[in-house]
Amino acid sequence: MNQKIPQEGISAKPLPEQLEDKSSKYSRIITNCPFFYGWVIIVAGTLGALMTTPGQTVGVSVFIDSIINDLKVSRSTVALMYALGTLAGSFLLTFVGRLIDHRGPRHAVIIIASLFALACVWMGFVNSPITLAIGFVLIRSLGQGSLSLVSLNVIHIWFVKRRSLAVGISSIGFALGVILFPPLIEFLISRFDWRSAYIILGCLVALTILPIGALFFRERPEVYGLQPDGKQESAPNYVLEENNFTLTQALRTLTFWLFSGGDFLVAAFGTGLLFHHYSIIAEVGVNRELATLIFVPLGIVSVGSNLLTGFLLSRVEPRWLLSIVLILLATSMAIATQTINLYSILIYGCLLGLMQGMKGVLSSSVYAHYFGRLHIGTIQGLVITISVAGTALGPYIFAFGLDEFGSYKPVLLISALAPLALAIVAPWLKLIQKSFTTSL
Repeated sequence: MNQKIPQEGISAKPLPEQLEDKSSKYSRIITNCPFFYGWVIIVAGTLGALMTTPGQTVGVSVFIDSIINDLKVSRSTVALMYALGTLAGSFLLTFVGRLIDHRGPRHAVIIIASLFALACVWMGFVNSPITLAIGFVLIRSLGQGSLSLVSLNVIHIWFVKRRSLAVGISSIGFALGVILFPPLIEFLISRFDWRSAYIILGCLVALTILPIGALFFRERPEVYGLQPDGKQESAPNYVLEENNFTLTQALRTLTFWLFSGGDFLVAAFGTGLLFHHYSIIAEVGVNRELATLIFVPLGIVSVGSNLLTGFLLSRVEPRWLLSIVLILLATSMAIATQTINLYSILIYGCLLGLMQGMKGVLSSSVYAHYFGRLHIGTIQGLVITISVAGTALGPYIFAFGLDEFGSYKPVLLISALAPLALAIVAPWLKLIQKSFTTSL
């Protein structure tokens, strides 16, 4: 069926029939669940988000100094390997999104979690810049990219009207990862070594999200005779009308490029701050033990901002929240050059936590909000590819700036101008309308 491509500021013709499924599947777990199964999906998806941390920059950053010392390579070389590995891994994510759309999140998470566990084990055996780059390709594409994608996708397809709340709750997984994993990794490195620490993390992935995902991840609710958000299919007068954009249609909208551009900047510079965190903080005279404390306020504030942003998304236009996220990023980059004591570290950590929490919920929700559920795996696959490309570029920009200027301060202040400019422009752009309407 030919679809009319929606224009900016004009709602597309609803296409709810695309999500209907003539054949219904049976699941004993879903049938016997005493409440809406979507809440089980949220718990499982939250665990998936938590277990991406060994492939996230917040986890990798704890290993950086140990890798530099063990492999006898420079910080710039490690940053370059990280950039190349991350960028190469990002190209796989569009295909992963298509796999999720066509095979469903349950099959996808089994493949992804298995490979991610093996990737962590690989990191325990790297012995050169080349094998390190391969390791970065694997953990970034499978952990930070693919496992994040499938964990969010499974929530998107089970919720529409309550999607912001659902994603806000699930984003607690990322926040818990920020709080729990850096101290855990520090302990494992000090108790064993950095290689053993990564092998242990691989075992942890295999023992948690692999069986949980295989057991509880499911396809969209319509397949099982249910409706998104827990609405009963037979509920009188309940109508869900949803616009569903293809990837090609989404790419023709300014809306897509505004939010993916914002994601790119936050991914690039937010990752740069975390990747070089210990080095940036050491430049202003703060020791490693004190620098590690930043992850506590970062994680705690991130949890609160997750829930707050989920609440606000149903009441405030996403573009305004994007502007706030970008302003917080620019401010954090400026403050990083002045962080010299415990008080300023706490402020810096709170700003990063607020920014990361808001960004996590916003970027996880906004594409389904505007473009519907039918092709969301493919669309978000490209979005995460763009974001991962940003995470590849940011650390190298900061490392290059350090080499050129002898300090992080100039490159941080110059880079802060980009998110600040987009924050100013975002509220004035003409965007498409949200993808769904409901009536009772």
